[in-house]
Amino acid sequence: MITDAKWIRCANAADGGALRFSRTLNFKKPIKRAVAHVSAMGIYELYINGEKVGDALFCPGFTALNERIQYQTYDITALLSDNAQISLLVGEGWALGRSGLSEWNINKVYADHVSVIAEIETEYTDGERERLITDESWDVYTSEILFSSFYDGETVDKTKESVFLGKAEADRSVRSKLTEQIGEYVKEHERISAKELIITPRGEKVIDFGQELAGYVEIKIKGERGQRIAISHAEVLDKNGNFYTENYRTAKNKVVYVLSGREDILKPHFSYQGFRYIRLDEFPMGDIELSRFTSVAVYSDMKRTGHFECGDERINKLYENIIWGQRSNFVDIPTDCPQRDERYGWTGDAQVFCKTASINYDTEKFFGKWLGDMALEQEDNGALRGIVPKIGNLVDGTGKISAGWGDAATIIPWEIYLAFGSKELLRANFPMMRCWVDYVRSFGKEEYLWLDGDHYGDWLAMDAGDGVYMGATQTDLIASAYFAHSTELLVKAGHALGEDVTEYEELLSNVRDKFRQTFMKDGLPCVYEGGKDAFSKDRPVKGLTQTALALILRFGLTEGNERERLTELLVKMIRENGNKMTTGFIGTPHVLHALSENGRADVAYDLLLQTENPSWLFSVNHGATTVWEHWDSIKADGGFWSADMNSFNHYAYGAVYDWIFGTAAGIKVLDDGAGYTHISIKPHTDIRLGNLRASIQTRMGKLESAWKYADGGVEYTITVPHGCLAEVELGDGKKVTLSAGEYEFHACENNVTKYT
Repeated sequence: MITDAKWIRCANAADGGALRFSRTLNFKKPIKRAVAHVSAMGIYELYINGEKVGDALFCPGFTALNERIQYQTYDITALLSDNAQISLLVGEGWALGRSGLSEWNINKVYADHVSVIAEIETEYTDGERERLITDESWDVYTSEILFSSFYDGETVDKTKESVFLGKAEADRSVRSKLTEQIGEYVKEHERISAKELIITPRGEKVIDFGQELAGYVEIKIKGERGQRIAISHAEVLDKNGNFYTENYRTAKNKVVYVLSGREDILKPHFSYQGFRYIRLDEFPMGDIELSRFTSVAVYSDMKRTGHFECGDERINKLYENIIWGQRSNFVDIPTDCPQRDERYGWTGDAQVFCKTASINYDTEKFFGKWLGDMALEQEDNGALRGIVPKIGNLVDGTGKISAGWGDAATIIPWEIYLAFGSKELLRANFPMMRCWVDYVRSFGKEEYLWLDGDHYGDWLAMDAGDGVYMGATQTDLIASAYFAHSTELLVKAGHALGEDVTEYEELLSNVRDKFRQTFMKDGLPCVYEGGKDAFSKDRPVKGLTQTALALILRFGLTEGNERERLTELLVKMIRENGNKMTTGFIGTPHVLHALSENGRADVAYDLLLQTENPSWLFSVNHGATTVWEHWDSIKADGGFWSADMNSFNHYAYGAVYDWIFGTAAGIKVLDDGAGYTHISIKPHTDIRLGNLRASIQTRMGKLESAWKYADGGVEYTITVPHGCLAEVELGDGKKVTLSAGEYEFHACENNVTKYT
């Protein structure tokens, strides 16, 4: 740990370029072991004798930097020699680099200069220990990195001589708490070869890697000393086949290299891009050898746990796109998109996707870190902003406290608990869950409704008209429905932890009753005319929408026999819309579940397999390799939805996989079986898929559910890991409880064959 070291800085450094802090390590005796603890305000790489230590990127990571900064620990024993040179290469990163949407465009969010801290613990062979620390004895130099920015790219001059800037000075401006690495390290993962060289109608030289991702391009090349290579990045080509970057807004995403004259391996240190294509803006060599270009995927080093395949290659491609969307947006925090001038930890996107994310990958450590930052940034009254970590003291976006976004405080801890079974993580976040519910309860004049807030609503829904960001569903209805949902999750968490939640059980009952009095009439959802957005100039406002019905059905806001009527009304609205949804970020994650949980899995499958816009397969059929932000990011005629907010790599709509896993494959964790110790397996088959296989590597072992149509019936295979009890119900309604083992069933008959 870091106990004695000082934060140090350079007094006369210019903005933009990376600095190198350096000193010689003189050891007085033979070394048994040496470890380095390192952190920075900025992002850094550690070098010993010119060699980078470790394979992590963008350390110390993105946390609530006003509150805490991670430090990393490296075993450097094998790297040391007499008079070893230790250095820290430091760029601006999240702490200082440009941040914000185009209208914000701010710099130096957390500090106005980079600084570093390091402590080297040395144990000699005779048992003596010594600590070498950052202090005023360290030297500071310029580096070959002239500019680096997550949004704008990086400029590296391999011919640039390092210039001594003077001795470091102590920096007393950093007040944040140092904490040992909490989250997953960001690392390089998949490497994808260039697929095609394209000469566009404009005559530009463009390389297609065939897969959109977050990361960077590695170039292996030898040129003349001083020659320049400059590349720009893009997600898509326009309908004419030209390179398209307008949707990046102000993010330049441009990387420039000045060659050394030797064999260079070129890639950024402190920047990454979201892209599929690159344009060679400057390339002095005549021939373009595609073998020299490799795109490298960069994301948090999570363990892959989930796999899926079925008999419809379009759905398989959708699943692959969901996986790539998660990889692209799990870069230390759950970002909304990896390409434009944003890349924020939007809470709404994260809460709708967290269940799918935790099937695909082991996300406990990843979300554990981010939830810790959320708790640190929760305000005294319990409010939570739309972005974690927050970006300065901005009014919009970061400042908006919205239903469906702030509810990440209750939804994500509960889903992570169900996925991994950690009561410690749930207990750590229980105060945040309770404070959020208390905030909503205290908002405004009505204790049992959330009225008059400023919300994002059913973001990007299709029922308010073309080009309108917020859907038609009344935001007060959405907010009050989420009030009930979050309160219910708080109660469930309290029961799991043995907490007294009697007060919140009563609150939940009152919220449900008040919701029905206010937002339902004759058993149907309606507009509350006293609400803030009951009459809006910006969009139509409705009570009866697909989203409203889905939330009411899913959040337990019905009484008596209303479920059947509301379900059939939802089906009718879908049928009348051509078997298509009108839902956005709030409604879409729930609409398929609302149908299948109420006996209409057939209609849910119709939505899953729909190919016209809006649908999941519309993007697949238009060549998507990740999930789009808009249902029609690219329109049927090849044009674009918009330029100002049109990402082709958003994961939110990828939440559909938790329906595929939980309903088509039928695997659901029961409330008393967190960590997959007690589950339900109730597959809903559909002959249009032909076959399906979904698996997850739980903490106890592999869990799998598979089915296929064969011999006039359906054959099921189920694998249950040790420590798991599965309540199985197949197509004929008969039930059986299974412990660990592998099982086969045929055509829903009540005979079970166990095999090994």
